[in-house]
Amino acid sequence: MPIIGNITYDELEIGDSASYSRTLTEEEILLFASISGDVNPVHLDPEFAGKSVFKERVAHPMWSGALISTAVANIMPGPGTIYREQFLKFLRPIKIGDILTVTIKVTEKLPRDRVLLDCSVINQNNEHVVEGTAKVIAPTEEIRIEQPALPNVKLESNGNGK
Repeated sequence: MPIIGNITYDELEIGDSASYSRTLTEEEILLFASISGDVNPVHLDPEFAGKSVFKERVAHPMWSGALISTAVANIMPGPGTIYREQFLKFLRPIKIGDILTVTIKVTEKLPRDRVLLDCSVINQNNEHVVEGTAKVIAPTEEIRIEQPALPNVKLESNGNGK
C-alpha cells in the first residue's frame, strides 16, 4: 500500500503549492450521479445534452470540487486536514475525456491553524475551468498512513449514459 502524509501548519509557507490530475471518464460521471443523486440530463442524456448550450454531455461541476477536496485531503496539507469553507467559480464545462489538473496554493496563514488556499483547475488545453478559494484547518501533527484500499467499482454502460 502507498503511504500518504501531510504537511503541518508550522511547515506550510505562503506560496507553497501542490497539484493533482485526473481524467473524467464515462464511469465517473455515472458514479458521481449515483453518489450525489444529481441526475440532471445534461450530465447523463446525450440527446438532451446535445440540445443544451454545451451541445454534449458535461460533468457535474462539483466533480471538479471533489478533485480539489482530494488535493487538499491527500496532498497539501494532507491527512488530518479539516475543510471549513470553499468558494468555487465554474468557468468552462468539463467534458468526458478532459484531463483536469488541480493546483492549490497557500495564500495566507491565519490564527488557530487556519490556512487560505487559492484553488485553480485547468484542462488539458491549459484553459481555466474552475477557480476559487478554500479555508482549511491544517494538521498540527505529522501523519503518515497507508492509503486505504477502496473498492474497485465499475458500472456497465451502453455508452450513452443510460
